[in-house]
Amino acid sequence: MKQVLQNISNGETSLVEVPCPQVKNNHLLISTSKTLVSAGTERMLIDFGKANFIDKARQQPDKVKMVLGKIKTDGLIPTIDAVKSKLDQPLPLGYCNVGTVIDNGGTGVDVGTRVVSNGNHAEVVRVPKNLCAKVPDSVDDESAAFTVLGAIGLQGVRLINPTLGECIVVTGLGLIGLITVQLLRANGCRVLGLDFDSAKCELARKLGAETVDLSKGEDPIKVAEAFSRGRGVDAVLITASTKSSEPLSQAATMCRQRGRIVLVGVIGQEISRADFFAKELTFQVSCSYGPGRYDTEYEDKGNDYPVGFVRWTEQRNFEAVLDMMATGALDIKPLITHRFAIDDALDAYKCLDDKSSLGIVLDYPNTNEVELTGRTVNLVSTIEYKATDAVCAFIGAGNYASRVLMPAFKGAGASLDTVVTSGGVSAVHHGDKQGFVKASTDFDQVITDTSINTVVIATQHNLHAQQTIAALKNEKHVFVEKPLALIESEIDGIEAAYNESKTKPKVMVGYNRRFAPHVVKMKELLSSVKGPKTFIMTMNAGDIPADHWTQDSSVGGGRIIGEACHYIDLMRHLAGAKITGFNAMCLGDTPGIAIREDKSSITLSFEDGSIGTIHYFANGGKAFPKERIEVFANDAVLQLDNFRKLTGFGWRGFSKMKLSSQDKGQKDCSKAFVGSIQQGKASPISFEEIIEVARISCQVAESLRK
Repeated sequence: MKQVLQNISNGETSLVEVPCPQVKNNHLLISTSKTLVSAGTERMLIDFGKANFIDKARQQPDKVKMVLGKIKTDGLIPTIDAVKSKLDQPLPLGYCNVGTVIDNGGTGVDVGTRVVSNGNHAEVVRVPKNLCAKVPDSVDDESAAFTVLGAIGLQGVRLINPTLGECIVVTGLGLIGLITVQLLRANGCRVLGLDFDSAKCELARKLGAETVDLSKGEDPIKVAEAFSRGRGVDAVLITASTKSSEPLSQAATMCRQRGRIVLVGVIGQEISRADFFAKELTFQVSCSYGPGRYDTEYEDKGNDYPVGFVRWTEQRNFEAVLDMMATGALDIKPLITHRFAIDDALDAYKCLDDKSSLGIVLDYPNTNEVELTGRTVNLVSTIEYKATDAVCAFIGAGNYASRVLMPAFKGAGASLDTVVTSGGVSAVHHGDKQGFVKASTDFDQVITDTSINTVVIATQHNLHAQQTIAALKNEKHVFVEKPLALIESEIDGIEAAYNESKTKPKVMVGYNRRFAPHVVKMKELLSSVKGPKTFIMTMNAGDIPADHWTQDSSVGGGRIIGEACHYIDLMRHLAGAKITGFNAMCLGDTPGIAIREDKSSITLSFEDGSIGTIHYFANGGKAFPKERIEVFANDAVLQLDNFRKLTGFGWRGFSKMKLSSQDKGQKDCSKAFVGSIQQGKASPISFEEIIEVARISCQVAESLRK
């Protein structure tokens, strides 16, 4: 299927062939008929992409602070690589879609239902059920494609809370502004519209507004004073897009005592206290389509808000806009200036250079259902493999997989056959970039492909165990980016699948730290130590919001299972003995601390008498190094700081080892695994040790939650 993407590193827009998205629970799979190019938002995204690094930094000062902090802890080169990788991610354009449901994802919505959604410019989109609404029979597809923009305007109107007869100013008469004019008129308000475009002012007048044509030098303050009969306007709704703070200052001047200002667009927000103080004005920024936006419980998990408590959610705003279209209170046809077929989407985007452009509608013929719903796209010609090749399928292409694992496996000599993702876009982008043969959204097809002998699993944590089991049942080697599993019953399932396999495939978890150059040196030095050792390992992990998916015990498993497992494995590796017990404690139940598990101390004991403590703290500061490892043995100490500098205190023949940049062993970890397949050797980490560490990680996490 075809989809419009943008490269945010250079602003280039492209029409790309991508596989159809996977079906997902509580999501609708929709065959698109029309989409709307949002001239303001999409022009802004393209302009940002075309900006150079300095201009991008100026537009995102908060991100610059994060980059500077990362340089301090990780070094310059890794930080540059991370920034480049972030900017290299493909951005699906568009968020105004209308089409027909082809799979309901268990939602109960009838297949064949016509719906609007915030889906992208793509022939098939997958959208959460709460971001979709049924289209009334009397509303045509072209008009329905404006629903999401209408909901943005409607949410601004709801925050203004207009009453019959009030006089309200709309600053900026683009698509949202012109829709907002109609919504306010339907509320019985008198409306004054401001814009620099004479044609848009004329259109606003036809829709029932009075206007100020700023291109003709008309004074908006004086006109607003006359418009309000000398009282000051009741409210101003700003739908403009500009770096200037002038619209905000104008709005304050226009308003009456205790007037209201709501920002829907994007403007400078330098507020003059004097403008707001004397009149006691209120200023509010509207959040997109309405309540529920950016709430994962509402959007991703499909949990609706009770109508008695939240009358107007984003979905119910969609429905309200569609109802207004159905009654004729909202007329969309005058807002359409261009129509293009999806094949000509790049020509459509050239129209954004014309500031007079308004509604640009893309049409989707959907004539070939087989091509439309195809789950695999060939990126290069089929390749013949040798029996000794490590022929890999990557399941997942997130930031770590694409930036670290794929290049590491490629550099290790693996044959990259297929990359599978849920949505398909990142599969095509990274598959093409890294030299994969195919991009796909079909896990089942890949797992049964006999030409593929190795599967790399880099999906969300709750999928790791089931995907590992599926790979083992199909006799494939498995590299799992940690963790292996979230609960012990999943580990039982993996053990059973491994024991039942005929070929005993290699199983590897991405415990890369044991392959880091500094750790290899530490292991070498410790090999001469006969007695028990003591360890202190500190991870200054940094805070992650409580609503991040990794903190969800059913999805990410929490940070002990997801990240501290690295240190459980590393201590097990350096001790060179089985773990015999553990003790773990975290911060007490204190008001204001949503997550306690990621502020923990874990003590491990080993079969040879060694002991060690892992301090996993998310409440530290970024000025301090992220990781420190200390080993006490043989009347001497080894100290590793942030995988950049290893210092020996009292070690005969060793004082320090320093690298110019951080190396946590990802390349050597991948190389060891790929090499074991190519050379027919044992897995770099024994299956028994992998299971041992996985069990202890689950047990520690469970004990901390009690």
